[in-house]
Amino acid sequence: MKKIFGNTTFWLFLGVIAGLSVGYFANADMMKIILPIKHISGQIIMFMVPLIILGFVTPSIARLKSKASGLLTLAICIAYLSSVGAALFSVFAGYNIIPFLNIEPSEASSKELPEMLFRLDIPPVMSVMTALMLAITGGLAVIWTKSEIFSKLLDDFQKMVLSIVNKILIPVLPVFIATNFAILGYEGTMLSQLPVFFKVIIIVLVGHFLWLTLLYGIAGIYARQNPLRVLKHYGPTYLTAVGTMSSAASLGSALKSAKKSDVLRDDITNFSIPLFSNIHLCGSVLTEVFFVMTVSMIVYGAIPSLFSMILFVFLLAIFAIGAPGVPGGTVMASLGIITSILGFNEAAIALLLTIFALQDSFGTACNVVGDGALSLIVSTYANKKENSKNNNQIEDTIIVS
Repeated sequence: MKKIFGNTTFWLFLGVIAGLSVGYFANADMMKIILPIKHISGQIIMFMVPLIILGFVTPSIARLKSKASGLLTLAICIAYLSSVGAALFSVFAGYNIIPFLNIEPSEASSKELPEMLFRLDIPPVMSVMTALMLAITGGLAVIWTKSEIFSKLLDDFQKMVLSIVNKILIPVLPVFIATNFAILGYEGTMLSQLPVFFKVIIIVLVGHFLWLTLLYGIAGIYARQNPLRVLKHYGPTYLTAVGTMSSAASLGSALKSAKKSDVLRDDITNFSIPLFSNIHLCGSVLTEVFFVMTVSMIVYGAIPSLFSMILFVFLLAIFAIGAPGVPGGTVMASLGIITSILGFNEAAIALLLTIFALQDSFGTACNVVGDGALSLIVSTYANKKENSKNNNQIEDTIIVS
């Protein structure tokens, strides 16, 4: 019971139910109280967006300095390509599926909202784009200057931001979501969208399995090995990820699964599995991209433009590297680009956070299982490099003789 009440997803789901119930029966006077609560909680969340970007993205970039090698470069490249590929696959699916889901824009409300009794604005310390640029340039500067002092400072800053997220942001989230759904329930349009949410979640789960099939197929072709020799050991890891909703909590199981495979090298998996658990989030980005397109259709009545989605995809794959340390996953780590590129308001963000949280565990499971396919590629690459080096040494020996 304690584990259930300590679960963020449980409280978010409870917030949805409570919000819809209150909003359905609320009158105008009650909404005058709910609206300021929604506004203040939203202001707190948006205030923390730049802090989250700086606290998680910058240290994640800076930590790469100590592992700058050929294998690391390969690992980062294929992890990024996998995330971008999964996201573009989701964009393609979104444009071809979402228009046929019969989504009614939420603007067509049956009731008008009353005016707020009061409002309290809490402006962030810097703009979203400033935080994004500072996170990128700051992380790269630490790598270029090899500053140990700033590396430690960034690690401490990340711990500070994480404590703020856990002690302030996470408790505020259910309140923010509950009040948003109370408003949607009061307007009378939210209940009609629930079937759409369930359809979207099923579509995303199918997308996870399709992407994993593609990943393992490519890895098998490159390695000239049956990818099932890796995949067949990942059942316990998938279940662990679904249960824990955490790549970090699933790391031990993932390492155990990888080491059972006879085509993966232990020395490579010791390096690749922990690395990929932090930078490879194919399932999470695939999910988020499809969800932002769906939420945009619900809230604004249209899917974002293709240019906006492509720009969002390539940036999301970068900023997702901060997601493993942020409760709420890639959505929390990417709030900056969601607001700056897609222009989402507080209501849209609340919808996105909720629907993402309801399936977050399956996105995490897709991430960690996909790490096995990428580890097969890295292991094969390492074997080929060693074989090539050995062949060159033999040829040199023959020539000398």
